[in-house]
Amino acid sequence: MHVLILGGTAEARDLAGLLAADPAPGWRVTSSLAGRVSTPRLPPGAVRVGGFGGAEGLAAWLTGHRVDALVDATHPFAAAMSLHAAEAAARTGVPLLALRRPGWTPAPGDVWHDAGSLTEAAGLLPSLGRRVFLTTGRMGLAAFAALDELWFLVRSVEPPGEPAPSRTEVLLDRGPFTLAGERGLLRRHRIDVVVTKDSGGAATAPKLLAAREARLPVLVVRRPPPPEGVRTVTTPEQARSWLAHCTP
Repeated sequence: MHVLILGGTAEARDLAGLLAADPAPGWRVTSSLAGRVSTPRLPPGAVRVGGFGGAEGLAAWLTGHRVDALVDATHPFAAAMSLHAAEAAARTGVPLLALRRPGWTPAPGDVWHDAGSLTEAAGLLPSLGRRVFLTTGRMGLAAFAALDELWFLVRSVEPPGEPAPSRTEVLLDRGPFTLAGERGLLRRHRIDVVVTKDSGGAATAPKLLAAREARLPVLVVRRPPPPEGVRTVTTPEQARSWLAHCTP
């Protein structure tokens, strides 16, 4: 049974590992990575890197490589790829499952502000603080580029490109992060507001705990809605169970 995992997340790697460790059903797993990170963490099994050329290209790949099941385990904000996956699955009849880690929810003591997009977040930001810890990834900095009156600490895995805010310090780092480390980072850089996407998961959650302790406002960009009609699970174990019932 050939399974294509649209990956790049910890959940995708964990699912590939579960399937690789369970050879009884005869899994053949291919993980697809977008290629935006030069040194990605590779999952077990076969790996392809790069785009497919939209929904049509993905549909052709599914057919040409005789894929029996498709798992969309991309980042919760990879809306275009998720839409392409839904369209390609509909064209080919390949069963599709979305694997999404649960989003974060505020707890007592949190000072959260919601935004529907990076652009909306940039509009709200000047009213919340002046020294910003920006953890939304390197691809969306253009939304904040005009905020010259603010200072930004930008953390990303790869160096960000232009345009970017004029007063920016870049911190190249990759999670998981610790609560002690996040406490120290906020203190050293005198951060007074945190900006994040609702990515969910434990690897980057300590920044939210550190912000809660310091009573800092956190600007949270909400997730885009998933494609309609796609079944969704939240754990690799649930995805593996679903795959066990997808007999080709």
